[in-house]
Amino acid sequence: MSDTPKRPARAIKLNVLNEPKESYTGGKSSLCPGCGHDQISSVIINAAWENGIEPHRVAKMSGIGCSSKTPAYYLGQSHGFNTVHGRMPSVTTGAYTINKDLLYIGVSGDGDSASIGIGQLIHAIRRNMDMVYIIENNGVYGLTKGQYSATADIGSKKKKGTPNTTQPIDLCALAINLGCTFVARSFSGSKKQLGSLIKAAMSHKGFALIDVISPCVTFNNNDESMRSYGYVKENEITLHMTDYIPHFNPVEEIDVPEGHYRDITLHDGSTIRLETISAEHDPESPVAALTALHNAESDKKHVTGLLYFDNTKPSLAEDLGLVDVPLVDVPDNVLRPGKEMLDKINAALHN
Repeated sequence: MSDTPKRPARAIKLNVLNEPKESYTGGKSSLCPGCGHDQISSVIINAAWENGIEPHRVAKMSGIGCSSKTPAYYLGQSHGFNTVHGRMPSVTTGAYTINKDLLYIGVSGDGDSASIGIGQLIHAIRRNMDMVYIIENNGVYGLTKGQYSATADIGSKKKKGTPNTTQPIDLCALAINLGCTFVARSFSGSKKQLGSLIKAAMSHKGFALIDVISPCVTFNNNDESMRSYGYVKENEITLHMTDYIPHFNPVEEIDVPEGHYRDITLHDGSTIRLETISAEHDPESPVAALTALHNAESDKKHVTGLLYFDNTKPSLAEDLGLVDVPLVDVPDNVLRPGKEMLDKINAALHN
């Protein structure tokens, strides 16, 4: 027998719910090795674990495409629904009105959101439904051999074929113009920034859209592609570095000169701290957000960070006047009107 002492077992790190990170993982990925979508899945796992979210209180929603396979790779103990192509926002709306207390995390792609599902996305935004909507944006249709999607930049060239000449749809600009209350853009290679934005989005009341540039290693990760890993790294304009402080942790001062950072308080009492790099950007101004996007597009660059935030607009649950108890938990004797009330309702409809 060897006299070498055994290493002590490594302590399992737990979150505020005393849950290990393994409680938030999912199945093994079947995506192409190196796909940016897998990094996003990893960040979602960390965000949910660090935020202390109960896995069974999460509903994962998706549509069709490479991006919509990813919910199988995280939060395996959560609810999940893979919808028809482009219809994820409508299915989520139905689920939300019945059980508004779940955290809805929708993952979609640029094809799912900017083409067949764009009408669905528009109405989910304008209704300000409580959900995190993550777009895994690579500029191509990965499942159908790499055709350009509606978000591909003019002049961008995939590995095979001619450069794109069609005007792209900027989903962040679209969301801001529709009054979306939380709009951000990030990059799958910027793990810290993306993690803070997703954690903040999970604490936001209303619709939170995060457009994540996620290179497709099979069809669109060459030097001529404006969605390639190398291009984004070299041509990223960062508005600010982002920190997230959950409501159960104290906000501690950081070594940043006065006036060079700002704290935004979220609905649950958490804080998103913006360490300012672009001092002129005001995340509470839609004009500033749209200007930043326009200038970046003109320079063929990608602007990342929290573009726009508004905590004053009521959510869909408030607009609908939903009761505090989720409808799924309201007993039948409360949901069903008695004969006297039903006669009164019918009489009102006939007048």
